Amino acid sequence: MFTQKDRVEFDEVMDCNRPIESAVMPRWKRKALARASAAASTPGKSVVPPVCASAPVTDGTPTACRMVPSRSGMDVEVGHFALTSSGAASAAGADAETQTYRAALAANLLGGGSIEASESAAGAAAATEGACGSPEARVLAYKGKAPAAHASSLGGARVLYSQNKGTRAVHAKHTRHIPSAPEHCLDAPDLVDDYYLNLLDWSCSNVVAVALGPSVYLWNAATGSTEVMCELEGEGDYVTSVSWIKEGGGYLAVGTASADVQLWDVEKSKQVRSMAGHTARVGALDWNAHTLSSGSRDSTIMNHDVRVRDHLTATLRGHEQEVCGLKWSPDGSMLASGGNDNMLCIWDAGASGAPATASSGGMRGDVTPKFVIREHTAAVKALAWCPWNRTTLASGGGSSDRCIKTWNASTGSMLHSVDTGSQVCSLLFNSNHRELISTHGFSRNEINVWRYPTFTKVRELTGHTGRVLHMAAGPDGSSVVTAGADETLRFWNLLGEPRQQAAKDMDAARTLGRTRLVSSRSIR
Repeated sequence: MFTQKDRVEFDEVMDCNRPIESAVMPRWKRKALARASAAASTPGKSVVPPVCASAPVTDGTPTACRMVPSRSGMDVEVGHFALTSSGAASAAGADAETQTYRAALAANLLGGGSIEASESAAGAAAATEGACGSPEARVLAYKGKAPAAHASSLGGARVLYSQNKGTRAVHAKHTRHIPSAPEHCLDAPDLVDDYYLNLLDWSCSNVVAVALGPSVYLWNAATGSTEVMCELEGEGDYVTSVSWIKEGGGYLAVGTASADVQLWDVEKSKQVRSMAGHTARVGALDWNAHTLSSGSRDSTIMNHDVRVRDHLTATLRGHEQEVCGLKWSPDGSMLASGGNDNMLCIWDAGASGAPATASSGGMRGDVTPKFVIREHTAAVKALAWCPWNRTTLASGGGSSDRCIKTWNASTGSMLHSVDTGSQVCSLLFNSNHRELISTHGFSRNEINVWRYPTFTKVRELTGHTGRVLHMAAGPDGSSVVTAGADETLRFWNLLGEPRQQAAKDMDAARTLGRTRLVSSRSIR
């Protein structure tokens, strides 16, 4: 049974309307005390006694917003006085200590002028710039630019900036323009589609020789005229290689499918001599002064001295299958050969004691190669010597290899290798821009320009619809001609600007080579 006292205590506990007594002051009461303290500390304001009610104001009118300050915490009278009073009166009423501080500050920062004068001058300058529409006028700029630093403090930085600016201008990268289309295109009907033959060459007298079936055609790049130099009469015989003599350009060597090597005087349109020795077709030819080297399907290389009756001076044995690439180094000290046996051979002209010069006449007797390189996995036809580095040789492999490799011919070591993705048919170094140009067969039929020695692809040219089998450089130092299995000759401007002395060099070359051969010994 509940007593009366128990019922009263229970009712007090269950009464939720009574205020909860706590030792912690509520937040609304603390803010009311803070406002009262702020008002009491402001002069001219009456002290508002703190609200001591037991409950917050509940009349529905908010006391303040978090974005708009409450007026009870603002000193309106002091603000009105600050806005209506002038700066001069305020400065006059300042104490001596403030005046001393402002004078010292002006002396250090403004060079002895007063702060008021600086502000007035800055305001006038800003107004003038804004009125004149100066591009340097700034919106909401209440003062002028900061004073410039002393010149001595910027001397080192100014030198550094000027040097960097000059360096950037000097070393600005320049990408040369390479035309994407050929300058000329000529028909070449009956061009034999055979990877192992060499049917195109360009003389130093600016005449292009191309073998079309059993005939050799000459195209004069200066006049645009075309003539037939020779036509083989044997049944089933056809031209397998052509090569101009390096000096003069007046003599053209012609290899045939009947294992014969012919020498023609182009100016007289006359065959000078025929040199036998091979037992199969002659697919590669190259000159070293008066020595003509020939590579054959019988796997041998023969050196012929065209000045003497007994022309055979050396037989080079090192390949096991058809020789399809031959290139003498520019100084005549080494011969590179490539074959269908996937081998690259390097021969030394001085191996048998003969002087290793271009006028030495080449090697004597039977000679074995200095290096036999078996790094390629397909036939090696494309060969090129670097004109600015006499010991660097580039070689390209067939469709199963697709790689261009560079070699140190002095040591036989490989310098670099790049997979081109297609059959490499011919190679040519561009000394004007330190580049390597390659032509390709299956499967892309393109011409690539590579930056040497990084092998970064500079340009990729298309146009031929068949394998680009042959390539030769013109004597002007800028043009290149390519011959493709699509039976076309295309002339490209790939080498850059032509040499200034190109015309004089061609005129001199027309007579230099012929004079040297005649003065040393006549061709027989």
